[in-house]
Amino acid sequence: MRVVMFGYQTWGHRTLKALLDSEHDVVMVVTHPRSEHAYEKIWSDSVAELAEEHGVPVVIRNRPDDEELFQLLKEADPDIIVANNWRTWIPPRIYTLPPHGTLNVHDSLLPKYAGFSPLIWALINGESEVGVTAHMMDEVLDAGDIVRQESVAVGPTDTATDLFHKTVDLIAPVTVGALDLIASGRAEFTKQDRSQATFFHKRAEEDIRINWSWSAEDLERLVRAQSAPYPAAFTFHRGRRLEVLTAVVSEGRYGGTPGRIFYREGDGVVIVAGADARTGRNHGLAVTRVRTEDGRELPAAEYFTSMGGYLTERP
Repeated sequence: MRVVMFGYQTWGHRTLKALLDSEHDVVMVVTHPRSEHAYEKIWSDSVAELAEEHGVPVVIRNRPDDEELFQLLKEADPDIIVANNWRTWIPPRIYTLPPHGTLNVHDSLLPKYAGFSPLIWALINGESEVGVTAHMMDEVLDAGDIVRQESVAVGPTDTATDLFHKTVDLIAPVTVGALDLIASGRAEFTKQDRSQATFFHKRAEEDIRINWSWSAEDLERLVRAQSAPYPAAFTFHRGRRLEVLTAVVSEGRYGGTPGRIFYREGDGVVIVAGADARTGRNHGLAVTRVRTEDGRELPAAEYFTSMGGYLTERP
C-alpha cells in the first residue's frame, strides 16, 4: 500500500523505519519541528532525517490543518495514513482522505491510557502490563477500532525507561501486522469498550513533586516512573530542592507524620509516608540515592547526616 506517515520523536522514527523495511511504499512523511519541551527532548530520534536519508518527501508542521498540506496529501495519493506520536489534532478531512483511512499507533493498551505519557502514568498506577495498540482513527482521540495490540509485563523493578525499551520494540510488529491485515481486505476490527477508557494529560513539573501523603508503594513507583532521562521526582529539604533518584519500600512499618526523616534502614533512609501514617501501619519510603540542588548525586545515607526534620512539598 502507498503510505503517508505522521510521526515524531523515537516512536515516529521506529514507525517510519518499520514502514521503510516493509513491503509498503512510504510516499510522504509529516513531522513536527524540534521542541524544547522537557519531555519532547527525550527519545528524540529525527523522523525528518530518516525520511530524507531514504529520499522520502518531508513536510514539517505544528498542526496539520492548512490548505497547502491538504493539497500535498491529495497529490501523494496514499492508500492509508499511519500516525504515531503526532502531538496535535488531525482534522477529519485528512484522516478520512485515504481509502483505508488512518491507522494510529499508541503506546498503551487502549482503551486505557489514551492521551499523553501513558507508560509513566501506567507505572505510577501499578499496572501489571503495558503495550502498543494500532487502531483506526475516528473523531474521538485514541478511541477507534483496534486492529492489533500487543502487551509486555511490567517487572517489579522496571523503570519508565525499561518500559520504553520494551514497548518501542513492539512498534514494528504491531504497525506492519496491522497494515497487512488491512491490505488483506479486513474491514471489521475490535471495538473499544469505552466504559474502560481513561485519558491522561501531558506530564508537567507539578506531576513529579513528591506528596508524602501518598503511600510508600505509590511513591516508589513514582520514583521509578521518573527515571533518567526523565526529570526526577523531587521534594524539598530545608527549603532546597532535593531529587529522589532511587528508593524502595521499607521493610519495617513506621508511624508519625508524612515527610518525617526517620530511620536508617539498609542502604536507605526511611521517610514516613501515607495520609494515615499516624496509625503506624504503613511502610515508609527508604530513599537510597539523591541529587542536590547544585547537581551532586550521592547516597541518601551520606546526604542525611542525622535523622529528624521533614521533607516537604514546597520550600
